[in-house]
Parts: sequence; C-alpha cells; structure tokens
Amino acid sequence: MLDKQTAYKRRIIKALYFERNLSSSDLSVLTQKSLPLTIKLLNELLEKKKVIETGYAVSTGGRRPQVYALRPDLMYVVTVAMDQLITRIAIVNMANEFEGDILRIQLPLANNPGALEQLTQHINQYISKSGISRSKIVGIGIGMPGFIDVNKGLNQSFLKPKAGHTLVSQIESVVNLPVLIDNDSSLIALAEFRLGSARHKKNVMVINIGWGVGLGMVVNGKLFRGANGFAGEFSHIPLFTNNKLCSCGKTGCLETETSLLVIVEKAIRGLKEHRASILKHLSVEKAEESFKSIIDAALKGDKFAVELFSEAGYNIGRGVAILIHLLNPEMIVLSGRGSAAGKIWMAPIQQAINEHCIPKISDSATVQISSLGYEAELIGAAALVMEHYDLLDFTPHKNKKLKQPA
Repeated sequence: MLDKQTAYKRRIIKALYFERNLSSSDLSVLTQKSLPLTIKLLNELLEKKKVIETGYAVSTGGRRPQVYALRPDLMYVVTVAMDQLITRIAIVNMANEFEGDILRIQLPLANNPGALEQLTQHINQYISKSGISRSKIVGIGIGMPGFIDVNKGLNQSFLKPKAGHTLVSQIESVVNLPVLIDNDSSLIALAEFRLGSARHKKNVMVINIGWGVGLGMVVNGKLFRGANGFAGEFSHIPLFTNNKLCSCGKTGCLETETSLLVIVEKAIRGLKEHRASILKHLSVEKAEESFKSIIDAALKGDKFAVELFSEAGYNIGRGVAILIHLLNPEMIVLSGRGSAAGKIWMAPIQQAINEHCIPKISDSATVQISSLGYEAELIGAAALVMEHYDLLDFTPHKNKKLKQPA
C-alpha cells in the first residue's frame, strides 16, 4: 500500500495530467484535501522538478492565482490499441504527446492461438527500442475488443493465456511493467470523457465505429459498465430480420448492417454489379486499406461511397434512437476508426433520430464527431493507467484487482 503522503502527491499528479493547468485552490478541490496541505505537497513537487509553474490564471477579481502543470518528461505510459485486425503501440508523455512513431502491426485475433505471445513480444521490443528507461514508465494500458474481465485480467473472447497465467500476468512476466486492460469501446469512452468531446459532461453515449459498433456509456459522470463489466454491447442489439449471421453467433444484430467490414463488403458487391464509382481494387483481405479508399471517395463526393455511409449511418441512428429513449443522454459522440468519415455520418444518423425518437427526449441530445478520432483508443489506454495512478502500488505483478475509474 502507498503511504498517505505519496498517495496525495499522486492524486495531484493525476489531476494535472487530466486537467493540464490548475491552481493550488483548483487542486485542493479536485483532490479533496485542505489548501495548506495541497500547497505543501505542490512545493515539494516543485522542488523535485516534477511540477512546473506555467503562469497565472485569468483574474476573477483580486490577485491572480499561480497555475501549475506536470513536466512532460516526468514519466511515460505505454499505450496499446487493438482491434480484431490491427494493433497499435505508442508511448505518451505527461502532456499526452506521442513520443516517437506509433507502431502499427497486423495482428488478427480470431483463430490465432499465438496472438498473445506476439503482442507481448511487440510491446517488449517497442519499449526496448524507444530509448526510454523502464523506470520512467508508469505502466502499460491496453484496449482490446471482446468481453474483458478487468478484475481477473482476462479477455474471455480473445488472447488466451498460458496455463497458470492471466492475460495480464503473462504480459507482465515478460515486460516487467504493470499492465492494465479494458474493452476498447470503454477506453474510447474514457478518452472522450476525460480528454475529448465529452469532457465535463454527465450523460454521454460514445459510439465506437469500427469492425463492430461498440458503445461506451457515461452515466451520471461515471463510466457505466453494468453488473460484470460487459455493458455496452451495442453491436448486438437485435435490430434486423435479415437472417445475417453476426460474429456473436446470433442473427440480425446491428453489426450485420453497420460495421465497417459490412461497408467494405457492400462496396465490393456494388462494384461487381457495375455501380458507377471511382472506387477500385477493394478486398476484404485488405479491409483497412479498402475502408480508407471508401472514405476518401465519399469525401470527394463519390455518390456510391456516400450511399454506403448513408445506409450504415441511418441504421446506426436507429440504434442511437433506442439509447436516447432508454438513457436520455445529453450528447452522442461518434468516435473510433470510422469517425474519420466525419460529417458524412451526421445527416443519416440525425434522420433516423428524427424519424424514430420522441422529439421531447431527442431535442436535448446533440450528435458530435470525436475530436480525438482514431487516436481515441490510444489516448484512452493511457488514461486508464493514469486513472489508477493514485490507487495502486504500481509494481509489476501486484496489480491484479482494479477499482473501476470514478
């Protein structure tokens, strides 16, 4: 366990990480500690050059308060963002800036028994090549698809560990750093809530548009995870009678008409039917490159490409209409890989909301494109580590049970 003094200092560091610039009175409120104690700890952090003075806040009358921030190179977080096909690895500093290049690797998760070992090797090699001392790395945050049990350190869908290990302990045993994992959509919601478009909002639905259609929920100012952490399976709302088999094994799920993979498949089918388009050379095997081509075509005004997004967007909007009626959010954020299509999503989603929602409920819900975009999961994985910075003894192999972020 951390001693009280260390825990309080970490609470200050955590607050500065998420809010960037704060006065001593701001920090006193956020850490729920007295102003004299906060000033004392700030001075100690200043003396050790962990915190820097960045100027003065805007005056509201009287003396302008001094504002503080973290040194960007104080420490670092390794952040990993996974989907079913692609894994990205990066290192961020305390200003949430990427240190060096983001590593992007092809790592299919389905039917790949060696995926966890490959992931661990890539993380270990990336850290070694970064030139950053492991003593300055506070931890590794990993976002991944699937049913994640954060308390047991397991992914019940992918990445099966060796006998006697959890997923977390197997990675920790190789990289010799603490590891935290969570569902990709939950981390995207955490990023939007703490650092992105949903910052300081209380009730927000964050749609992760990717190879599935995930959901992260902020309810009453906290991430909502449900009874056992599996809340937000937006992809698997049974919305259609299309008899299409979903990845979950059921039929008619939202995912079967809205995922980016479905858009790629429909584009390929349309081209075979001689639809007029600037699109060429699409394939499911190169789904990422194909999807980028479809986005580029749509942004250039290609009618067929725009139609593909309009159809998927309308169906996502039907699902969003259900969320609005059930949860009455103030904002819906479109995030993840698919948010790169930008405003093309807006009209069809809003049309579906207009058609399927009671206006009195939907009028208070705004739809917004993520300000973080495709980097949201990477930022969320780093935020996951910093959410727990003041709660845990960040020593490898000790972080087995996590408190949920507040």
